Amino acid sequence: MIEVLSGLPHALLVDSILAMIVGTAAGILVGAIPGLTATLAMALLLPFTYTMSPLVALGMMAGIYNGSMYGGAIPAILMRIPGTPSAVATTFDGYPLAQAGRAKYALHIALVSSTAGSIISALALMVIAPPLVTLALKFGPTEYFWVAIFGLTSVSLLLAGAPAKGLASAMIGVAVGLVGMDMMTGAERLVFGVRHIAGGVDLAVMLTGLFAIPPALAMLASSSGGSSRADLTGAGLKLRETVTFARTWLRSGVIGVIIGIMPGAGGNLAGILSYAEEKRAARDSSRFGKGDPRGIAASECANNADNASSLIPTLALGVPGNSVAALMMGAMLIQGLNPGPALFSQHADVVYGFMWQMLLTAFMMLGLGLVGAKLFVNMLRIPAALLAPMILIICSLGTYASTNAMADVWLMLGFGVTGYVLSRSGYPIAPIVLGAILGPMAESSFRQALLISRGDPLSFVSSPISIVLVVAILAILALPLLRRRKTQTPAG
Repeated sequence: MIEVLSGLPHALLVDSILAMIVGTAAGILVGAIPGLTATLAMALLLPFTYTMSPLVALGMMAGIYNGSMYGGAIPAILMRIPGTPSAVATTFDGYPLAQAGRAKYALHIALVSSTAGSIISALALMVIAPPLVTLALKFGPTEYFWVAIFGLTSVSLLLAGAPAKGLASAMIGVAVGLVGMDMMTGAERLVFGVRHIAGGVDLAVMLTGLFAIPPALAMLASSSGGSSRADLTGAGLKLRETVTFARTWLRSGVIGVIIGIMPGAGGNLAGILSYAEEKRAARDSSRFGKGDPRGIAASECANNADNASSLIPTLALGVPGNSVAALMMGAMLIQGLNPGPALFSQHADVVYGFMWQMLLTAFMMLGLGLVGAKLFVNMLRIPAALLAPMILIICSLGTYASTNAMADVWLMLGFGVTGYVLSRSGYPIAPIVLGAILGPMAESSFRQALLISRGDPLSFVSSPISIVLVVAILAILALPLLRRRKTQTPAG
């Protein structure tokens, strides 16, 4: 606990506080615009983090992450359009309340519930991550190999609707991650004569292209979105009414934290599961779907409780569980920080300061959400035709400014077009990033384990941790088969 407290002074530095405020406000603005997500905002920010200190970059990302989750509730309540995928369940009761003239009340419930979920999630990160690091210190190359394989299989199979497409995306990412020089032999791999990528593909270039360009291209391809009229109507939530949501927040917060730790799950799953659980636990569930405030509270608390908890495996093991965690890991790698047990001992000020930033941005989100409600609602009126060119310009300028190489701008655009085509074809993007990060990690761990064991294959199942991980991988691989068998089995 003393180690955790040691990070607080670093998080309270002036530049860190300013970064958190700017990030939180930007996150709410981005989340309030349908089609824009936290991953896009972070991808836009990533090239500019080269010149920032670690806690400034991470503080801004913490604000974007928390803020965008609440921002997604604004169009979900006012227009029945989820601003982010995590806000789907918020539409069930938020929109009916807005239609009944209580839009302000619904937005206030979403705001305080998002704050509660973010606080629960940040506390879970502070409590769970340090002990997990102690366990991770017992890991050797064999265990890290299986952790990488576990991350690849779980994200590929659980994140994608079609497991084959998820695995195909992961393999594309692995291939990208292997581009460049073999660190053991010095030989070039998958370079194809292009000297610019002989040292490997820049992670920030790939992340920016894959996560920022496809939404912009989708906006250009669609003429819908923007310039919608939505108003704040009715009275807001009174302070004494907030205590009535305490049980809902506790129940949904726990669900959100558990879902967040699981690789491949996410805020949308957390929101829907929490909504279903709240409805099941209610004595009178007849109001759900017709404007029950508990439905909004459950959904928004859970999708924010997923935030910081999804960073637990990233910080402790170096295994990102979703695309946002992968982007944050990318920001750390840019700063020369390698997530994993060594991060906690070598850069304790950064890692514990970042945990506090996740907590502090929850309170900032509450303040900014109350003060700037009208501004955030007005963001719904920005036409998509204006946003898309702005995103493309910012991506290009940011990439060129970070690497000073026009070739990287073209590479970033190439990743963007590839990501757009793949996503339109039903291939998930997140496994590509996970593959690019975890593929090299699996390869180096595999080769180190073989060298240490002098080529003995049984060394890969010689420890209890390895056996547990292998069983977990086999269970995840069996899930699609069990689902298919269940759907093919006739009822009765």
